[in-house]
Amino acid sequence: MPRRFITLVARAGLEGMVSKRRDSKYRGGPSTNWLKTKCYTVGEFELLGVEREAGRPAFALMAEPGTRKYVGSAFVSVNREMRERLWKRVQEHAGEAPKDVNKRPATQWIKPGIKARVRHLRGEKDLRHASLQDFWEGE
Repeated sequence: MPRRFITLVARAGLEGMVSKRRDSKYRGGPSTNWLKTKCYTVGEFELLGVEREAGRPAFALMAEPGTRKYVGSAFVSVNREMRERLWKRVQEHAGEAPKDVNKRPATQWIKPGIKARVRHLRGEKDLRHASLQDFWEGE
């Protein structure tokens, strides 16, 4: 998909757009005749904890900065060096689960103070299709 098309969709304030070949008819399931284009944005959040289970992808549990209100999870899809730095940081800052968040057995909760940059689907109140991009000690 040309970048200028995605920019046009984003400027229109849309979450995304579905395009199809002129002569194709809708049918369920994957198709090369229909294309879904999604618009993403990047935001800063506070890290609440990390959910890790053997054989499953790891997730970072994210909150609104300042309020620590849970807004969703993000795939931990960073490089190996950054992932190892994250695991170390989580262990060093172990904390209690926030009161208003459902307790999850595979989650390592952390104390307030770690900020994160997350790429996520635009136009949503909570995080969707999100991935962790970076993290740092907050002010």
